[in-house]
Amino acid sequence: MVGIGHAKAAEVVQAVKKATERAKKNMVKISVKGRTISHPVQAKYSASKVILKPASSGTGIIACQQVRAPIEALGIQDILTKSFGSRNPYNLATATIKALMKLRTMEEIARLRNKPISQIIEKEKEYEETESNP
Repeated sequence: MVGIGHAKAAEVVQAVKKATERAKKNMVKISVKGRTISHPVQAKYSASKVILKPASSGTGIIACQQVRAPIEALGIQDILTKSFGSRNPYNLATATIKALMKLRTMEEIARLRNKPISQIIEKEKEYEETESNP
């Protein structure tokens, strides 16, 4: 689970406390596949656009600081990212969370398509085989 919060106050400590409270209210649940994400996703917020792609084990987090923060909070260890448009930190972080919210597990995909999960897993294996052997 991850959330984002933004707040202002006269003192830094008060601003951090208010932002933390707001982040806890805006928590969202994200599905993660092991060390990386299950499929590529992209999202746009205001003038910022973010693309997130799964990476092989050992790649690490290739991202700017604003995109890296929510990704590290989720425990994702291998991911490739690219940001376009505005470099506003709040917009980039929000676009990252919007992109992460688009992630779906195989169980969710099977339920949405009204198919057994075994059929979805079979198709994924076929796709991975064709992708590795061009």
